[in-house]
Amino acid sequence: MGDEVTGPALRHWDHPAYTARLQAGRTALAQLLDDRRLDRDRPMTGLELELDLIEPTGDPAFANDAVLEHLHTSGEEEALYGAQHELGAFNIELNLPPRLLDGAGISWYESDMAAVLSEVREAADKAGALVCPIGTMPTLFTDHMNVEALSTTKRYRILNDQIMSQRGEDLRIDIRGAESVDFTSATIAPESANTSVQFHLQVSPEDFGRYWNAAQAIAGVQVAMGANSPYLFGRQLWAETRVILFEQGTDTRRAHQRAEGAKPRAWFGERWIDGVLELFDENYRHFAPLLPLCDEEDPLAVTAAGGVPSLRELRYHNGTVYRWNRPVYDIHLGRPHVRVENRVVAAGPTTVDICANMAFFYGLVVHAANAPVPLSERMDFAQAAANFRSAARHGVHADQWWPGRGLVPARALVLEELLPAAADGLAAMGVVSRDIGRYLGVIESRCRRGVNGATWQVARVQVAEHRQRLERRDALRAMVLDYAARSADGRPVHEWEV
Repeated sequence: MGDEVTGPALRHWDHPAYTARLQAGRTALAQLLDDRRLDRDRPMTGLELELDLIEPTGDPAFANDAVLEHLHTSGEEEALYGAQHELGAFNIELNLPPRLLDGAGISWYESDMAAVLSEVREAADKAGALVCPIGTMPTLFTDHMNVEALSTTKRYRILNDQIMSQRGEDLRIDIRGAESVDFTSATIAPESANTSVQFHLQVSPEDFGRYWNAAQAIAGVQVAMGANSPYLFGRQLWAETRVILFEQGTDTRRAHQRAEGAKPRAWFGERWIDGVLELFDENYRHFAPLLPLCDEEDPLAVTAAGGVPSLRELRYHNGTVYRWNRPVYDIHLGRPHVRVENRVVAAGPTTVDICANMAFFYGLVVHAANAPVPLSERMDFAQAAANFRSAARHGVHADQWWPGRGLVPARALVLEELLPAAADGLAAMGVVSRDIGRYLGVIESRCRRGVNGATWQVARVQVAEHRQRLERRDALRAMVLDYAARSADGRPVHEWEV
C-alpha cells in the first residue's frame, strides 16, 4: 500500500488486462518456486508500527500531513524508518529496518523504536499534537466519520471510492460486546480507528505452509495477551475490537454476496495450507482487485530470462486482502523471498510491550512450526478460528481450546505451556537468554496480574467515571491523555497504575 496511485492509472484501468497480469504474476511466482530461486538464507524479521495522533484535549488530531512534513525535513528519518501516511488523517506508519533476531536483535528493535518514536513525538509537538500507539482510537466518535477523516493521499481516497463502489451501499458497523454500536457510514473512515503492529518473518519457500499454519494456530493466544482495543465510538465493545471492525470496515460484499457466504476482505482464512501459492490463489478466487497499479514489466519474460520479477500487480492486490497472517512476496538486496506478515496484535502500549509481543510471536511460531507433530495435525482449523474470535472478545480472560488440554484459560495455557515453548523457539533463533527472559517476562506478568492494554483502558475509564464523576467522552479523553503519557514514559502496561 506504500505506492501512490495516480489519476491516469485509474482513468486507464483496463480490468481484463489487469486480471491477466495478476495471473501472469502468479505463474511467474510458481516458476520461481519450482526453480528454487527464492531466498533461503537465515530468517530476516521486520516490523511495521501504526500510530495515532491526538490533540492536547485527547481528541484525534487530523494532522498527519503536518507531522510527516516536520519529520521528513528534520533529517534522515524517512529513509531510515519509512514514515508515511496511513488510512486516517490522524494515523501514521513507521517501518523499522529488517534484521536478524539472533543475539540482542529484540533489544535493538526496542532501541530503534524508542529512537524513532522520540523523533515522531518531537515532530508531533511541532504540529501541536501528541503520539498515541493504541489499538482503536477511543476518542474517535461518529461525528468524525466523514471523508475528511481520511488521509489526503490519493491511494486512500481511491481505496475508499473503490470499496464503497463494490459494496454498493453504506458500510454498517454493528458490534455487540460489553456495550454496543450500530452505525452506518458513507465512507471507510471507521476503519481508520484501527492501528496495529506487524511482525514479518522471512521463511524458506518449502517451509512457508508450516509457518503460516503455525501463525494461524497461535493467533488466538497472541490476541489474548496483546489485546488493546476495547473502545470504539465511545462504547466498550470487545477486548480487541479491531478484529470485528476490520472485518466490517473493509467489507466490499454486497448484501446478496454476504447472504451467500462470500468472504470478507479481512478474514481469518478457511483451511490449513501446504504452500504459499494457495493463498495467492485464494486472493484471486475470492477478491476482485481494488486499486489499479500496472507495471510495464512482463513478469514471465523477466523470469524466463533469469531475472527477478517485481510482481507489482500481485503484491498490490495482496495488499488489499487483509488476512491476519498475510503471505508476502518481496525483494531485498536484489533477492526475492517470501515471508509471513503477522497482523494480529494491536499497536502499543509501549516499546517494551511491543517487543514482548514480538518475542512471544517469533518464539512460539518457530517452536510450533518445527514441532515433530504440527498443530495443524492436532487442531481443526475451525477451532483455531474460534480461538481467535474468543480472544478478540474476551482478551486476557479468554478461554482457548488447545490440543491435549481441551478448553483452558488462556493465562494458564500461556504460563504452563506456551511461554516455555516460546523460550525454546527464541533460543533456536539464537536470541540471547537475557532478552528471552526480559521480554517473555512481560507476557508472564500480564498473565499473573490479568492486565494488558485493554484491561487497563477499561479500568482507567471506570475510575474517571465513578471516582472523578466524568461523563463518558471526558472519561475517554482523560484516559487517552494518561495512556499517551505513560506510553512515552516506557514502563510496560502491567505496571501502570489506574
